[in-house]
Amino acid sequence: MLAILVGLVPAFGFGLMGCVSQLVGGSVANKQLGLALPTLPLALVMSLVRPVAWSSGLVVAAAIDGIAWSASEALLLYSFGILGVSRSVPVSTGVQLLGTSAIGVLFLGEWRGQSQLALGLLALVLVAAGVVLCSREDASAIESAASRPGHEGWSANARGMACVMLSAGLSVAYASTSSIFAVDALDLLLPQSLFMVASSFAIGLVSSKGRLVGSPEAVLGRKTWENMLAGALFAIANACVLLSNQMNGLAVGWTLAQMNVIVSTVGGLVLLHEHRSARGLAFVVTGMALVAFGGVLIGLTKA
Repeated sequence: MLAILVGLVPAFGFGLMGCVSQLVGGSVANKQLGLALPTLPLALVMSLVRPVAWSSGLVVAAAIDGIAWSASEALLLYSFGILGVSRSVPVSTGVQLLGTSAIGVLFLGEWRGQSQLALGLLALVLVAAGVVLCSREDASAIESAASRPGHEGWSANARGMACVMLSAGLSVAYASTSSIFAVDALDLLLPQSLFMVASSFAIGLVSSKGRLVGSPEAVLGRKTWENMLAGALFAIANACVLLSNQMNGLAVGWTLAQMNVIVSTVGGLVLLHEHRSARGLAFVVTGMALVAFGGVLIGLTKA
């Protein structure tokens, strides 16, 4: 029961951080660095409680993990500006569930029993169907995207979906690295956070064209520090998902975390007032329900 409870903490942290970040506002650089910074003090405190057992394998795993997360998050934050949270997150969640489940089964020896495999495959079919529904174009969303500077209707929608898909693929690397390299979750926390902060800072410099200070949306501007509220949610969720993947296995641990799809989708529609036509809303809600139900079935494979 404790393992499941630990696994559910990231669902709330990951689900709320996108909504909080959008409410705070700022550039992608602000949001990215604001998310990454709070991971460092938490990791430092944890390393004092339990010293890190450093090794070359740990550093390599942390580098892959931290850099993949930073690139993934930057792409996802960019997609929020085009598609909105309530549409981007369900698609990202579905692709991540498919990817992490495949890695868990093919490389980590999970779902060994026939009943587990059958249940897991049924779940993946539901998740895939949910992703297709969530990615369906909504005429009102396309019209809204077309009205924003630099976005032109269908091309904006395609660009947003491409960012979500690439982001989800990188998130699979972030989620699975500790399991593939068989490194301890608490050992990984500090080096991972160092790579997260460093790579987020580098991405921020590039996306802001080198503006460190001088405006609220510069890399070290006011909006970055305000976005650390969302970063605090991420830091807690990140620590718990590493522990959960170790306690529950990758397929189950990451699935529990991806129940954030419910929190983020509802948050996007209610807190951020993201507009959807009746048809578009039906697509998103039905797809979200299929992804969530598929996630529950994947969780049951642990039983």
